[in-house]
Parts: sequence; structure tokens; C-alpha cells
Amino acid sequence: MTLAELIADTERALTAAGVGFGHGTTNAHDEAAWLVLHAVGLPLHTDFTDSKQNQDLAPEQLGQAATLLRARTESRKPLAYLIGEAWLQGVPFTVDERAIVPRSLIAEVIADGSVDPWLGDKTHRVLDLCTGNGSLAVLAAMAWPDVQVDAADLSPDALAVAALNVQRHALTNRIRLIESDGLARCDGPYDLMLCNPPYVNAQSMATLPAEYLAEPELALAGGADGMDFVRQLIEAAPQHLSAQGVLVLEIGNERAHFEAAFPTLNPVWLETSAGGDAVLLLTRQALRA
Repeated sequence: MTLAELIADTERALTAAGVGFGHGTTNAHDEAAWLVLHAVGLPLHTDFTDSKQNQDLAPEQLGQAATLLRARTESRKPLAYLIGEAWLQGVPFTVDERAIVPRSLIAEVIADGSVDPWLGDKTHRVLDLCTGNGSLAVLAAMAWPDVQVDAADLSPDALAVAALNVQRHALTNRIRLIESDGLARCDGPYDLMLCNPPYVNAQSMATLPAEYLAEPELALAGGADGMDFVRQLIEAAPQHLSAQGVLVLEIGNERAHFEAAFPTLNPVWLETSAGGDAVLLLTRQALRA
């Protein structure tokens, strides 16, 4: 069996098993390619449609792929947990079940420069609140080489994973990890605050696929309308931002709930691959007003 044939078979098996996606891939084809390439020891950029890949795979490679496929379909855990790694904006991150799989849309607005018009020479301190495995903190440090980054989370388990990624990317001198309930232990003032908080509303939590339920509930569940943490953040943020500071906040599919909770706010909605309703920006002035 060739590489392309094995990926096609794996795609069919994933579809038949009815697994859920959203932790690095959005469909069975991409998940199958990721699974197989990892299992057979080939890099993710391998072109499996190339004629050079038409050779039959070794029996041990087929066995490794079958074992990983079985683990994926039977456990319903995200593939990232099974292999211990995920990628965000082309950057690899160590992951395990102590933190959610990195997938924040804020990574896109860091990478494409959407936030840059609100930054400047006075941007020195950045906070990644609810940092999880530290991926946004790492990406921020990479994008803006002159800033110092605080990465805060309530979960000591998540911070242990974040520490692995800070070390992995040699950023221990620029990223400080803080165990904090919200902004309680984040002294500021910050010129830029990034936050991908728990925002899934209770009704949605009740219908999440098993793959999401394998992640820490603390990092997902946002209360009845998904805004429990966000309410605390909106109230406290101005006291932790510098005069020209801005907050970049992800709220996923909860724009209606956000606008119902904060009818007087007028955020800037930033475009991402999910559209223009998932990530917003608020200046300190807008928050205070």
C-alpha cells in the first residue's frame, strides 16, 4: 500500500467512525494526512501525491498508522494529544491533556499584522491571559522581538505545559509565567493584552463533540451565556492597561451574547479565517467609556 492509498483509507475510516475535528484540522482528509505522515515518520509538508511516494510502505509503517488510527477512533481524543504536538501559524507546540489544544484565532491577527496599527514604539509589555500551553505568548514574542511577555493562567497544570513551550522556543528570558486567577496577580500596566478565555456557553457545552470534552473544562466553559470570565475581564482590564493599551479578545461564536452583555461597548472586529465576528479589539479609552 502506498502513502496516498493509506491516507485515503484512513480518511474513509475517520469518516465512518464519525470523529470530530477542530483541533488542528477541520476535515477527515487533512486529519488523515496528519495522522499517517506522523505515524510513518514523514514531515507534514510531504507531498503524498508525488510519484516519488508511490512505493509501498513497510509493514511496520502500516502497523504504526493502524495503531494510531485505532487510538484516535476509540478514544475520541484530539490527534494532537495522541502525538504530543500541535502546530499554530506554522510553529510547533508541545501539547498534552493538561491544556487545550492551541487553535486561537488571535494567532492569525498576530501573524497578519492586524493588531500592529494599535502598537508602536511605546509597546513594551504584553500579557497573554488564559495562556494555556503558552502558544500565543510564544507567537507574540516572535512577532515583536522588543517586547516582554507575561503569560498567565489559573491552572498550574497548563502553566507546566507552557513552560515546556517557552523552553522549546528559547524564550525563557522574554516570557514570564504567572499563576493568576484572571488579572489578580498581573501587575501591569500592559500595552497589549491578549486573551482567549473560556467563552463556550452552557447550551453549547452540553453538545460538544467528545474531542472537546477531552480538554480541560476550565479552559472552555464560560457559564450560561459564555460571558462569566469576560465580564470580570472587561471590568478589570482598564486598570491593567497603559494609557494607549489595547485588549484583543477572542469570543468565538458568542458575538450575540457579547453584545447583549456589553451593549454600550463599540469594539473593532478583526477579520480572521472564521469571519469578522470571533476576535475583537478594545482600546483602554473604549473600555473606560
